Amino acid sequence: MIAESLNMSVGSVFTIMTEDLKKKKLCARFVPHTLTTEQKEHRIASSEDLIAAADEDPNFLKTIVTGDESWCLEYDPETKRQSSKWTSPGKGRPMKVRASKSKNKDDAARVFRQSRNYPPRIPSTRVHCH
Repeated sequence: MIAESLNMSVGSVFTIMTEDLKKKKLCARFVPHTLTTEQKEHRIASSEDLIAAADEDPNFLKTIVTGDESWCLEYDPETKRQSSKWTSPGKGRPMKVRASKSKNKDDAARVFRQSRNYPPRIPSTRVHCH
């Protein structure tokens, strides 16, 4: 990509990057998954709501019918090689969320209940699961 934009050979770009600029091309280190602060707060709030409802009504747990997770095919993630970046000496390896090919969990979990007294709190965003 750099070679094309500068109209240079790949070998020349590699030599300049590694010998002159002392850069290394490192693959990203995969991490299990990352959640935004908003997603973490939403999980906490949902859990607190369920705990409060269970504390208020001893029959609350009997109203839960089932839990379900829906998986959707969506995309093909980058490989480690595709996600590699040029880094300066002393810099750490870039990090990337590990993704399974074409899997996405639709909502964290859907909880269906018989009672209308406890409306389920279902996230409106998709959460990538791995």
